[in-house]
Amino acid sequence: MAGRNLVGPEADALDLGAVFRALADEHRRSVMTELATDRSDSERGCNSFDLPISKQTQTHHFRVLREAGLIDEIDYGNRKGIRLRRADIEKRFPGLLALLGAGPPADTAPR
Repeated sequence: MAGRNLVGPEADALDLGAVFRALADEHRRSVMTELATDRSDSERGCNSFDLPISKQTQTHHFRVLREAGLIDEIDYGNRKGIRLRRADIEKRFPGLLALLGAGPPADTAPR
């Protein structure tokens, strides 16, 4: 069954402020990090992420990521799939996904 693509902004309309706001939350950032490190860019189910939050909160977080233009959501009626918009993100913000995939620096102790 073909799903209905829930559309975010066009690649040229991606806003750095919206992207930073979306990535400010640790749960959304963990989803993006997981997607960025998976180079296959295959569609994933929303429940395939190990998030310690309710289903309703997950729905909210995926909507924020979609509205920021970071992911595509595909609505199949009884479930949703998500896919990273890697090409659009790399075109608009080169290196952002590499930073997400890099993780925190080894020495994060305060000085």
